[in-house]
Amino acid sequence: MGLPPTPRLSDAVSALVEVIVAAPADSSTRAAWLERLFGALEADKTPWIESLGDEWGRLCSSPNLASQWADVLLPETQRALASTRDNWFFFDGTTACLSALHAAGRFDELIALFPTPRFWSFARWAALALLAQGKKTEALRFAEECRNSPGDDFEIDRFCEDVLLSSGLVDEAYARYGIRSQRSGTYLAWFRAVAKRYPQKSPATILADLVQASPGEEGKWFAAAKSIGLYDEAIDLANQAPCSPQTLTRAARDFREKQPAFAFEAGVAALRWLTEGYGFEVTGLDVFQAFHNTMTAAERAGCAAETLVRVRKLVDEGPAAASFVREILGSELEGS
Repeated sequence: MGLPPTPRLSDAVSALVEVIVAAPADSSTRAAWLERLFGALEADKTPWIESLGDEWGRLCSSPNLASQWADVLLPETQRALASTRDNWFFFDGTTACLSALHAAGRFDELIALFPTPRFWSFARWAALALLAQGKKTEALRFAEECRNSPGDDFEIDRFCEDVLLSSGLVDEAYARYGIRSQRSGTYLAWFRAVAKRYPQKSPATILADLVQASPGEEGKWFAAAKSIGLYDEAIDLANQAPCSPQTLTRAARDFREKQPAFAFEAGVAALRWLTEGYGFEVTGLDVFQAFHNTMTAAERAGCAAETLVRVRKLVDEGPAAASFVREILGSELEGS
């Protein structure tokens, strides 16, 4: 059984496209290349190289050749786009045809293929054609009407955001799409992506908007708040909703000298979530490190006694998971 496509394969296809586009070749040679490529595209049932279709207009390298390919592929493409669930027809060259129509400047024909919104992977070509005609408002409206599948929302948000930004409507782009369109693999990466995209927005504003957009996940924004020096806000977020104890413990360790008041509060929060059973593959060492870094920071801040009282209370009044913390800390909690 074959493995699924990887980002490296996608990169390889993109690199291949750039080589072919830039290669010096007369029209007959390029036409022969495209025949072979299209044969490979039709035979690619996994699929591995379907992204070639998106680049077909560029691969043609001239409006004339792109128009020729559009004429060849158009009948089957029209049949595929007009098919219904009860009478479904799939054509391997649909995307290639749409790309070729766009490269040939046949925008009206391209738009006419989508009298009603369809799947964004195809319909985006009509939106791009509207943009090419300078019809930004119509392109935005059309894209919004293509929200047939939740899986398309991210790409549609990106498209609409780009349209608004290209029109200088930064505030509208941010308000409508800026938060959703930059979602990344981690919350800190998400924050950084939005901040990079909208440097005119203050980090505090972006953080507040991200928190508001993800209710119930406040604790996951702790690292983002910490990274921009919003220490009080970071602690508040860490205590509103579950936050990784390991992340909090690292903050207590890293900031116990330069920001001890923040560090010991982060450590107390780490111990709180440990007593409530949170954390990935928690070990006794995790518990001990959280306590050690908390108390070291508290000593630097001059509040070790008060902090020890708070930790004891967390452990004594915590749920069932607190017994594990109590067992690990043992005599540490009996100190003065």
